[in-house]
Amino acid sequence: MGIIIRQSMKGTLVTYIGAFIGFLTTFFIVTQYLDPEIFGLSQALRAAALMLSALALLGTNVSMVRFFPHFKTEDGKNNGFFFYVLIIPFIGFVLATAAILLFKEPILSYFSQNSALLVDYFYWLIPLTFFFLYWTVFETYSSVLYRIAVPSFIREVVFRVFLIAVYLLYAFHVTDLTGFVLSFTLVYAIAMGCTFFYVSRISPLSVSGNRSIVSRSLKKEFFTFSGVLILGSIGATAINSIDIFMISGELGLADAGIYSIAFFMIAIVEIPSRSITSISTPIASCAMKAGSMEEVGRLYKKVSLHQLLIGGIIFILIWINVDNIYKIIPNGSVYADGKWVIFFLGIARLIQVTLGFGNNLISYSKYFRWTLYFTLFIAALTVFTNSLLIPRFGIAGAAIAVLISCFISYGLQQWVVQIKLKLNPFSIGTLKTIGIVLLLLGINFLLPQLNNPFIDLIFRSVVIGILSILLIYFSHLSEEVDWIFKNFLQKIKKTK
Repeated sequence: MGIIIRQSMKGTLVTYIGAFIGFLTTFFIVTQYLDPEIFGLSQALRAAALMLSALALLGTNVSMVRFFPHFKTEDGKNNGFFFYVLIIPFIGFVLATAAILLFKEPILSYFSQNSALLVDYFYWLIPLTFFFLYWTVFETYSSVLYRIAVPSFIREVVFRVFLIAVYLLYAFHVTDLTGFVLSFTLVYAIAMGCTFFYVSRISPLSVSGNRSIVSRSLKKEFFTFSGVLILGSIGATAINSIDIFMISGELGLADAGIYSIAFFMIAIVEIPSRSITSISTPIASCAMKAGSMEEVGRLYKKVSLHQLLIGGIIFILIWINVDNIYKIIPNGSVYADGKWVIFFLGIARLIQVTLGFGNNLISYSKYFRWTLYFTLFIAALTVFTNSLLIPRFGIAGAAIAVLISCFISYGLQQWVVQIKLKLNPFSIGTLKTIGIVLLLLGINFLLPQLNNPFIDLIFRSVVIGILSILLIYFSHLSEEVDWIFKNFLQKIKKTK
């Protein structure tokens, strides 16, 4: 767990720096200078590119992790593995582009009434998808090399800083709407290029595939595995993106913009899981390949516990201050309709960070086909619940639909992990963490409400923050948590 702790802490630190930048961007630039409709347009384009890139990956983002151990060499050239990393997604990109052009008319028809701007900028999806696709590819390749800190810096800091420039250029009329979409797309190109440059610096990038290592059995395993993952990845991405699409189609881009603000606010909950999962996944893959299921089981419990703990504390700090936040941000009354979106999405994210690593374990086991079965089922359920709840409850209905889908999908996933792999993420630490979260929420109700939203936010955050640290310290949730406290206290003693 040493490399996991080091890389995860570096990645998480960078991520929270980026989150702070994102917080300032979203709540003090976007809400001040961009109409909800314009912001909704950018997020709808992003969601569309995300779904198309999931198709174009052809399962590469997962199969890369699973099959890298077969190619890994001491000289770092890895038998030309990078060649396959490049060529397979390109084939997928061609197929994805053909798909959106083939189904252009029904897509444009769905969005034409409530989201005309999305129709106007439809073709921008093609370059945006390409940049999004290879950014993901290069990030994943870096993670299999156990190097996630710099790619995290590019995603969370460099990318966000350039986004600020994009928003401000449009806000001060330096660019028109077309220039806004163009510069928004170019930011993804810059992020992709930076990540590629970093990967080229940490590992020799051989583009000559070593065919001798690709045996017939390995090739068959790869195509079978990737074939299942293609549909599974599309379904999983649809679960995460269909809400923005259906809000845009059913309600309009302005509502999509309000929903997106709430979405970004609660997305902070899952930030730590990105670093932890990125560095833990290759280790789990190698352990499963070696047949060390006890090590996989211990890793699953630790990843789940720490993600629930950190995510739970963050969710509490957001929810207890949600009214203050909407009072503080510019045009907060416009975006306050997203309050209950934050609550329902927050619960959904806690389920996701607690059980999400189980999906990786299934993907790298012989039962990987199960990921396809319940992912497609949940994708269909997500469309159904959104179509049922959005007309009735608006954007809150979309958040409820996400929660329902997460509860059922991760419940089914854990059932498969338990039955097939005999693994579960729960421990005494899990119960203690849930107890801490509920206790802190209860204590918040006892705190007095102060009139000034700034002072009330600081007051609640400090009180709940200090209590959470004390409760975690005295609960002894895990060896890793105790280790962090022990080292922190030793450094304090040395400074005295």
